[in-house]
Amino acid sequence: MGKERSVEIKVFGQTYTVKTDAEEGHIQEVARYVNDKMNEVLKKTRSVSTLNVAILTALNIADDLLKEKDYRAAILREIEVRSKDLADKIDIQIGGKESGKISITG
Repeated sequence: MGKERSVEIKVFGQTYTVKTDAEEGHIQEVARYVNDKMNEVLKKTRSVSTLNVAILTALNIADDLLKEKDYRAAILREIEVRSKDLADKIDIQIGGKESGKISITG
């Protein structure tokens, strides 16, 4: 993130000026993503209303976002479980060696 500046983007045939502190390349990538999604919706619905296309696109993007959040949360839970399991195994190994016990492998 840097200093705020104006970036010109084109979305669905309209030009917009966006004030942002993000890199221009990132903002252009966001605009391309939105354009791609809007074109997908347009092909599927054959809607002539820009507002309808925009709303359906927003719903599709929100759906993608929520699915990604759920996926990320599931991965983080799996990492937490595996990390705890690994830490427990390490504790058993360290504890066994310090007390002179036989090592448990597995």
